[in-house]
Amino acid sequence: MTSSKTSRRGFIGALALSGAAIGASRVAAAPAKLSMSDIKKDTDVACLYHCDFGDVQRFSQMLTNINNHLSVYEFDPMRVKLVIVAHGAGIKFFLADRSGTPWEKDQIDEDIYKRFVGLTKFGVEAYLCEITYKRQKIDMAKTRDGAFLKFVPSGVATVAELQGKGFAYLKVG
Repeated sequence: MTSSKTSRRGFIGALALSGAAIGASRVAAAPAKLSMSDIKKDTDVACLYHCDFGDVQRFSQMLTNINNHLSVYEFDPMRVKLVIVAHGAGIKFFLADRSGTPWEKDQIDEDIYKRFVGLTKFGVEAYLCEITYKRQKIDMAKTRDGAFLKFVPSGVATVAELQGKGFAYLKVG
């Protein structure tokens, strides 16, 4: 039994990590906005991954941790809800165009975003801080396209809101 479960887990994980990111590099209209009252915990197990860092290796490790987290629940979005809350340097991973930002010279392998998009097939979303965009004077339209990306009024307030609604807190570091 264990080998078939492991094979399924490995297969689904491979899909998530290699998942072709159709539209992953397109620039389109900015993502939808969520208010604090829009944020809900609708699974028994829910966790937020706090991303306020710009280190590519750390972000990659966070994606690996999310994949591992999902694997325990057999990649079933009805059993587990995982979200990334990004603010500060953490938003750079979700920008299609980094020109004119503090991270315009940063080199980020496109595969890292494709890995994230693969995880979104299992309900993973990223909540992006509007305050960071405003303070850094970044046009919100520079954000990548995808229904799994959402703007929130404040990253840190969203972290607290999610915790208050029963989401566990994790930070890779």
